[in-house]
Amino acid sequence: MDNDSGAMAKKVDDFLHLFKKGEEFTQELLNENEKLRFRLGRLEEVAKGSPRSDAGVPRGIEERILVLEDENRALLDRFRAVEAENKDFANRYIEVEAENNNLANLYVASYQLHSTLDFNEAVGIINEIVMNLIGAEEFSILMLDERANALSIVAGPGLAVEKWPSVKLGEGIIGRAAQSGAAYYREGDPSDTAGVDYTHPLVCVPLKINDQVIGVIAVYKLLPHKQALNSMDYELFSMLAGHAATALYSSNLYCHSERKLTTIQSFLDLLKEK
Repeated sequence: MDNDSGAMAKKVDDFLHLFKKGEEFTQELLNENEKLRFRLGRLEEVAKGSPRSDAGVPRGIEERILVLEDENRALLDRFRAVEAENKDFANRYIEVEAENNNLANLYVASYQLHSTLDFNEAVGIINEIVMNLIGAEEFSILMLDERANALSIVAGPGLAVEKWPSVKLGEGIIGRAAQSGAAYYREGDPSDTAGVDYTHPLVCVPLKINDQVIGVIAVYKLLPHKQALNSMDYELFSMLAGHAATALYSSNLYCHSERKLTTIQSFLDLLKEK
């Protein structure tokens, strides 16, 4: 991640350097253009008081004026070309800056996921990532119960979680995604949320450790300002597929081991009392 951030920082520096050079060149062109305009004005003033040719302007001065006008047009053309290049550099700089910010968001999200061994806190962090970074309004996190061979919701902002039945492995879009381990992205306009069908989510991302699926993140509805999924969203989903799975699995395992340890300790304490 540090290497990626360093590379992105170098790209930003390179673009800023090119952008600065373009600004300097543009300023030089403007200064030169101003000088030519001044010289042209002086020549016109001289021409007013000079003996006239048949056309009313001394031939030498008339020829010089034509040359200066040609030079002026050439400079204007160069100025427009440089101005277009500057706009292109500015747009590319904005893209690089956005990509750099996205990389920073990915790093922070990944760091947060691995900063806790509390299951509920890990679920809360995933909720924040899906809501704030991806822009989902309604979604659910489901965990796989291998004994029941079914997925149960452990979190679902905006949903009545307690009313949701478990999803059998291989059943529907969510069950099939969990069974195959392949992410599902619904075709069509994701901003069209009229009559949300919770059996047909917009996105269904299996949470995997190696090739073992331990759960699923299903997105049903995006926030109103979110018109479409972008490349960064797919990167986040890809990151969540592995990092969220590890965070949930390790925190769940830790919580279970803590409970077992507490039970064993209580049992030992009871034996000591006897």
